[in-house]
Amino acid sequence: MEQGELRNYLESSKDTDNVAHVEASALAPSCGEQRYNTGYADWEFTSSCQDINRMHHQRLRAIERQLQYLLDKADEYQTHLLYRHDNMQKEHFAHVVPTFLRTCQPYFTYLESTARSSLPQRTPPPMYIRLRLLDFSQKLCERLEQLVLTYASFDLLSLEETDPASVSHFYIGKCQIDSVGLSIYRYCRLAPYLAGVHTGLYKRMRWNVERPRESLQQETDGEMEGHPEEDRPVAGKERATETEYYFLCYEDAPEEPAEGGDGEGKGETVAIGNMVKMWSIGQWIQTYPDPVRDDIYEWVLCWVPQARYHRLLCLGGEEPSACNATDCLLGALFSQQSLVEGPSRETT
Repeated sequence: MEQGELRNYLESSKDTDNVAHVEASALAPSCGEQRYNTGYADWEFTSSCQDINRMHHQRLRAIERQLQYLLDKADEYQTHLLYRHDNMQKEHFAHVVPTFLRTCQPYFTYLESTARSSLPQRTPPPMYIRLRLLDFSQKLCERLEQLVLTYASFDLLSLEETDPASVSHFYIGKCQIDSVGLSIYRYCRLAPYLAGVHTGLYKRMRWNVERPRESLQQETDGEMEGHPEEDRPVAGKERATETEYYFLCYEDAPEEPAEGGDGEGKGETVAIGNMVKMWSIGQWIQTYPDPVRDDIYEWVLCWVPQARYHRLLCLGGEEPSACNATDCLLGALFSQQSLVEGPSRETT
């Protein structure tokens, strides 16, 4: 993109929500609104194996072209930042990344929903297709993270959660398993588990898990119109839900002496002196303000909510990819086997 073209783009992008909506609509896979919402309804089988293979190959090529377009745009934005020779206003550059992140939301939704969702009377695509889609999602996630960190290094973006205008994390897709919806977010760097409070625990990913309640919300025509992609229901009619929050976290934990064997459920560790580097997945258990009571004054006066970290899975000393971490959480949430539970950690 030439210098003048980028300036025109930025100047016409003051309303970033509208820009994101227009670009996102253009980038969304051309599979129809209903098919897009359900994730994989467009991967229907035909009568011929040859037709099936041809259809899969054509669809994968189209999806991969969209991935390459987004990767090229990320390279373009980063190159212009690194080699710019003008004095464009700082706030114009600050609009680029948040707008582009919103542009990528429908693509992430399509990839994750198609690869992971499991709904009644829906046949998922073959495993090799699902793995390719998750690979596309991982590549785009890594590239966007690099782009955000580059802009932050020029002081064009804030990564601090305490800053209302920060880009501390971004949305990387959603899926639905039966009636349970899961939205996925990636932190651009390790962030304190409690914003602005040192607990020794740092988060890298967040999952919002929505479970339906018995009663249905009263439906209103156009209720979700104009809402960001991550706030829309995954599929079907919107239900009254309760949301649980899970995190991929890092901590330096005291090294425990070996008691023979590998210590079932403790995972592998990497020693750092008398400390070990540990990654785990756990649930946010809020303690204050009381999540049951509707005391508005407690919420207004509370600067940082207090919570415990209830560890569900220990993953060892190597950081998992966003894709693998989501696989681990889904396996824990929907497996018939009992979870490997560690002690709940107080972070108040």
